[in-house]
Amino acid sequence: MDEDLRREIIMDHYTNPVNKKVPDKKEDYQMVNTNNSSCIDNLDIYIKIKDNVIEDIYFDGEACAISTSSCSIMIHNLIGKTVKEAKEYVSNFKSMIDEQPYDEELLNEANAYNNIYKQNNRKHCAYLPYEGILKILDKYDE
Repeated sequence: MDEDLRREIIMDHYTNPVNKKVPDKKEDYQMVNTNNSSCIDNLDIYIKIKDNVIEDIYFDGEACAISTSSCSIMIHNLIGKTVKEAKEYVSNFKSMIDEQPYDEELLNEANAYNNIYKQNNRKHCAYLPYEGILKILDKYDE
């Protein structure tokens, strides 16, 4: 992916994030907080799962451009997936940022972070939303 496209994807999801708000009926969602103690990143992620399928995800909070855009892209890619598919997506994202083999096609726009390993301190920013979502997904049997 070329640098201009990478920057465009990240900035678009930072300035126009998918589902960045508290859901109207919070009681229908499971919520998890994920934060980075060394910076401002502090996100509440709300996820609605029915019959092992992710129906909806929202997030709210304050975070850097990398965490915010990463969360937005994650949400865009996880809605409609089964819990198993979502875990596979998260695993592929983790492999990508750790410079391990991964399925590039599966990650779609998340490939914008495929060179984040070059800035080790930014890896945690990009992975922070995924850490949060896994706390909920890991409660479900495959």
